Amino acid sequence: MDETPNSQVKEINISQEMKTSFLDYAMSVIVSRALPDVRDGLKPVHRRILYAMHDLGMHSDKPYKKSARIVGDVIGKYHPHGDSAVYETMVRMAQNFNYRYMLVDGHGNFGSVDGDSAAAMRYTESRMSKISMELLRDINKDTIDYQDNYDGEEKEPVVLPARFPNLLVNGTTGIAVGMATNIPPHQLGEIIDGVLAISKDPDISTQELMEIIPGPDFPTGGLILGRSGIRKAYETGRGSITLRAKVDIEQKSNGKEVIIVNELPYQVNKARLIEKIAELARDKKIDGITDLRDESDRKGMRIVIEVRKDANANVLLNNLYKHTALQTSFGINTLALVNGEPKVLNIKQCLVYYLDHQKVVIRRRTEFELRKAKARAHILEGLRIALDHLDQVITLIRSSQTTDIAREGLMSNFNLSEKQAQAILDMRLQRLTGLEREKIEDEFQNLMKLIAELMAILANEEKVLEIIREELTEIKERFNDKRRTEIVTGGLENIEDEDLIPRENIVITLTHNGYIKRLPVSTYRSQKRGGRGIQGMGTNEDDFVEHLISTSTHDTILFFTNKGKVYRSKGYEIPEYSRTAKGIPIINLLGIEKGEWVNAIIPVVEFVDDWYLFFTTKEGISKRSPLTSFANIRNNGLIAINLREGDELISARLTDGSKEIIIGTKKGMLIRFPETDVRSMGRTATGVKGISLRSDDEVVGMEVLEENTNILIVTKNGYGKRTPAPEYRVQGRGGKGIKTCHITDKNGDLVSMKAVTGEEDLMLITTGGVLIRIDVDGISTMGRNTIGVKLINIKENENEFVATVAKVEKEEEEIEEIVESEESEESETTTDPVSAEKEDVE
Repeated sequence: MDETPNSQVKEINISQEMKTSFLDYAMSVIVSRALPDVRDGLKPVHRRILYAMHDLGMHSDKPYKKSARIVGDVIGKYHPHGDSAVYETMVRMAQNFNYRYMLVDGHGNFGSVDGDSAAAMRYTESRMSKISMELLRDINKDTIDYQDNYDGEEKEPVVLPARFPNLLVNGTTGIAVGMATNIPPHQLGEIIDGVLAISKDPDISTQELMEIIPGPDFPTGGLILGRSGIRKAYETGRGSITLRAKVDIEQKSNGKEVIIVNELPYQVNKARLIEKIAELARDKKIDGITDLRDESDRKGMRIVIEVRKDANANVLLNNLYKHTALQTSFGINTLALVNGEPKVLNIKQCLVYYLDHQKVVIRRRTEFELRKAKARAHILEGLRIALDHLDQVITLIRSSQTTDIAREGLMSNFNLSEKQAQAILDMRLQRLTGLEREKIEDEFQNLMKLIAELMAILANEEKVLEIIREELTEIKERFNDKRRTEIVTGGLENIEDEDLIPRENIVITLTHNGYIKRLPVSTYRSQKRGGRGIQGMGTNEDDFVEHLISTSTHDTILFFTNKGKVYRSKGYEIPEYSRTAKGIPIINLLGIEKGEWVNAIIPVVEFVDDWYLFFTTKEGISKRSPLTSFANIRNNGLIAINLREGDELISARLTDGSKEIIIGTKKGMLIRFPETDVRSMGRTATGVKGISLRSDDEVVGMEVLEENTNILIVTKNGYGKRTPAPEYRVQGRGGKGIKTCHITDKNGDLVSMKAVTGEEDLMLITTGGVLIRIDVDGISTMGRNTIGVKLINIKENENEFVATVAKVEKEEEEIEEIVESEESEESETTTDPVSAEKEDVE
């Protein structure tokens, strides 16, 4: 190495230089490229694009201009990087599937959700969108600071006034050095309401904010599963949420099911998704797909997946969720620049920093307008003095040799400033008319009022906040739209923090063919009593609502099956569907085995000691167990009663420990006894004999006897009757009972026994698939030892008989009665652990 005294070579420590240089590079990427400012939610390139468009006059009410012209201006004046990077950023700002509220109004091909690239910038045209104008509103009123551009020849804004909270409204994604940000978009109205809430109550909690801002709202819609991930992200700034496509399952006329995908998770490429599904079907990793089509058009998205006739569409859909982007996760990382430093922020901090920024903007705008008003008032004050001494002013001006002499004379003679004197010299003769003099006086008085108002604003923080509220409300009224992403709770896919689930009354329905769903009680609240009711759900002709209960989202729902098992679910875990949807198969909700079906549903508010569950099996075995024995049930169910081989559970009912039980058999016998005759026993016990059966007999029904009930029986050949309960004497358990029906070849064996009040309808289904609905009140009341009357005509020559009997709500009534009875119960002080069980209503 040349070591002459004039050498410019310096010896340095290479490791130290690498550290210093890399740190400088990292900070440059963090501050100047990859992270948004918490105040306007924009990275430098986005801010420069919008400012360049504003500077070029490409406003939302002006004609479109070539995108290349904008890109050239941005890289020439403010952003000395590649033109493709600037254009791609601008393209994203114009894509309705990337931005919740687009900041660029694009004209031409700006790409698609299939991943197609935008046309070259020489072909497309752009201008500012209407809402992006609000980001720059009042920028010329000294509301923000400016800084030198890269070569010092231009000025660019440090931050935009941002009249709406863009950071959360549009979200952002960025990868810096050693850190990254990923902020989801939100619904404008909800975020503005959140800012308004903080402006009124600075101590508002995150939980209270979540009641206003339930979660992100993506431009592509879709579903968010659960609220726990949202809550974590809103409280800490970091969290993960699960996104799902919005899917419908339709049934074609030929019986085949079709899966229709209407909305995709955010940032999922539709073309790649379809390729992935086709690949899985081709490789037999997912079985049951017979056809796959993309029927999307300008009206909306529609991916059609045809399901093989023998395949279950719900099982297939669950596999698609598992193996494809129909279900994805979105990792929230709310990292933004606060005073030039990267910080992870919770949702409240984001809104507080935005509100603080708006306070600065309003104050600076007010100060600007105050300076302007004072300057104008100062000029008008001089004009008023001149008009009051008009003759002297005219004489002075006429006698002056030059303008400078006239100005000096006016300043010295009338104690005016230089600006006032110049304004008098510049005044046109027409201002001397009486009308013009009045205008000057009126303008001066109005300015004095304005100055007083502006000074009052600057002196009062609450006035500043009131202006912010008014302007945010105005933006909300102009640009607010409906939420696109639905937040769903419940299902097997996510375990919820129960505190996050709103406590609300719901109705749960289970159909004869095993489809379950929940609905909000409000679905049934709008009708007047005595109307025809409303269609409760869209069922097939051979299906109907067999069980209906009114309960709460926080109640525990117990499902008892013919195999003697019990399953549990929380009210909110049962998926919510529309009024006309049929719901999901219960096998997809509970771990029910093949050949197992639900024959009792019981909602429980609280598991308390003095309530019991009463069981009866087909072989006449009865058992009474404390309700508390069923407080902890595994996902795959639990044994509720130990059944002997060949036996099955017929019915399970909730009791308060003081009821009477009735059991009916196939051969027309019925026994009535106090429930206390069956001692309380453990969950795994088999039970004791409730009724003694002949060798060819079996139990067909068990009910808890309430006041004013009749016993209704239906026989195999379609005969039925009602008998008053007092005709059955109370016996001890284990007896043979007494006759409830005279069994002959004409009417056949009993198939069902129900306790009824006359307020129900009866649904009968035959083995030939014939279904009939009968008003219980129209069924004859007869004595015990009679055969009954014909309820349905059976085709004897075709070996047809009654297979199923179910109580359902009267057709002309509606569920509002259940809602009212539930609400009246809630208004009383009671220790009843169970929401009133309402069953068998359609």
